[in-house]
Amino acid sequence: MSNLGTTLRFLLHVNGLLLTVLAIAMAAPMLVDLGAGNPDWKVFAGCALMILCLGGMLALAWRGHQPPLDLRTGYLLTVSAWLVVSIAGSLPLYISSLHPAYVDAYFETISGLTTTGSTIISGLDNLPPGLLLWRSLLNWIGGIGIVVMAIVLLPFLRTGGMQLFLSESSDISGKPVPRVTQMAALTVAVYVGLSAACALCYGLAGMNTFDAINHAMATLATGGFSTKDASIGYFNSIPIEIVSMVFMVAGALPLIWYARLMTQPSLARTEGSQIPALLVVLAIAIGVLTVWNVYENHMPPFAALRFSAFNATSILTDTGFANSDFSSWGGFAVGVFFMLFLIGGCAGSTSGAIKIFRWQILFSGLRAQLNTTISPNRVMPVRYGGRAVGEDLVASVRNFFFLYMMTLAVMSLLVMATGVDFLSSTSAVAQAMANAGPGLGAVGGPAGNFAAMPTVAKWLLSLTMVLGRLELTTVYVLALNSFWEF
Repeated sequence: MSNLGTTLRFLLHVNGLLLTVLAIAMAAPMLVDLGAGNPDWKVFAGCALMILCLGGMLALAWRGHQPPLDLRTGYLLTVSAWLVVSIAGSLPLYISSLHPAYVDAYFETISGLTTTGSTIISGLDNLPPGLLLWRSLLNWIGGIGIVVMAIVLLPFLRTGGMQLFLSESSDISGKPVPRVTQMAALTVAVYVGLSAACALCYGLAGMNTFDAINHAMATLATGGFSTKDASIGYFNSIPIEIVSMVFMVAGALPLIWYARLMTQPSLARTEGSQIPALLVVLAIAIGVLTVWNVYENHMPPFAALRFSAFNATSILTDTGFANSDFSSWGGFAVGVFFMLFLIGGCAGSTSGAIKIFRWQILFSGLRAQLNTTISPNRVMPVRYGGRAVGEDLVASVRNFFFLYMMTLAVMSLLVMATGVDFLSSTSAVAQAMANAGPGLGAVGGPAGNFAAMPTVAKWLLSLTMVLGRLELTTVYVLALNSFWEF
């Protein structure tokens, strides 16, 4: 029990630090609302003060209690951090002038932090600026949080093949002690730099400063929260859409890859093995959807290319921006978007879903299996990035894929049980697991939001977002009896 006590003290200390950071972040929307004369600044001030006091007390009271950083502590830290921050982050929305039900405030908050981008709020164009900024900050904070976790923590937890990136990410430094902090610092620097560049480009493309900052944070986080009900389509601007596509792809690439380009360019090809695959999938999706829209939906070729390219990029990178209602393009197009939900971006990026590297390993494993069937004595190693990978990693990826599909099926059935139709349920769960944003059905489609979902369905989707963001195993392992045998 002493080990359990030390672990709990450590978790309280770290979560206290995270609450302190979250409280400090609330100063930005508070000042924006204060400058705009909106009374919600008092809500942010009160929530920030309360959370700062709680977080500060936890951080100070339990400092110095650090247990060995074993797998159990890693899992508990990951899950507890997202739970604590999401509950605290929902308070400004819940207490604000919107007065939503708590399930709606929590849904919106967890959607932001997991960079999903699904929303229950309508009338964004007239929403107080502080709340708009808070939603974007939730996207941005969640984006960098998941990247740091994916690079530093998940490989050690051996989650769904993420151990593949343990050695790759650590090559940035030859020193074992500063390695993790150096990786985190470089990643944060890249993330901040790309966000600033994106905001500048949005401004040059025609957005005002407020919209540019908000959309830049949501774009790099591949989060998809917009300041407009019509999302990027509100601006009806090709330059803005091009900027958005470029930085959505930038957010879907491994952030550690950018750091490596700056520090060790010769080693950048390691993570780069995912990048060509992502770009090829994107190009194929754009081409297929463009041809479909030209010949089936009778769009002019340029319009078909414009809308296909933007929406395919948004869904593949799991961002969730939209410039048209792509759910009305017909059954084939809806099927393509559903597949893009499942693919996702690169490991070590802000995007979600199954991720490109797992698909590469699965297909390589399938190829090896087929060749072995033909020639039983032939040795065919599974390869990734030009090198053989171990059977334990291949098994980890296969198990993750099975768990992903089973979770998708079970959660879809549970949402259907609340009275939601088949397409709305399955696409809502698929986008929630992929942290992608809009669904494909009558409820939650790109032209609407999730406000009409039953209360139970909203809680189920909130859980699904967390499961998808934390790579499933990180949460499921807590249900094992053996996990709690300290």
